[in-house]
Amino acid sequence: MRIIYNDIIPVKGFKAINLFGVLFVRNGFRMSDVDINHEDIHTAQMKELLYIGFYLLYVLEWLCKLLVYWNGKKAYHAISFEREAYWWQHRKNYLETRKHYQWASYIRYKTTY
Repeated sequence: MRIIYNDIIPVKGFKAINLFGVLFVRNGFRMSDVDINHEDIHTAQMKELLYIGFYLLYVLEWLCKLLVYWNGKKAYHAISFEREAYWWQHRKNYLETRKHYQWASYIRYKTTY
């Protein structure tokens, strides 16, 4: 994965954003192996959905979860793509054994807050 450190993307207050498999990291932050693995999982998800599909579903799911939780941070953590990435980010070899569309199994998984 290509990593670009800069002062523009992402906006202030955010550490990094993965755009089409390229990781943009805000200057002053450093990415750990766990962070990079998390983003690699997102890249695999993006490829499965031909990138644009990933972003459309991501936003749509966040909006739906926002209606449930009325809290942006809780809605973010309830998104199936994030659930899969956070669940497996500590397992370096996860992508070697990951099933295609594995993120879909996290859609109905109940969030507890």
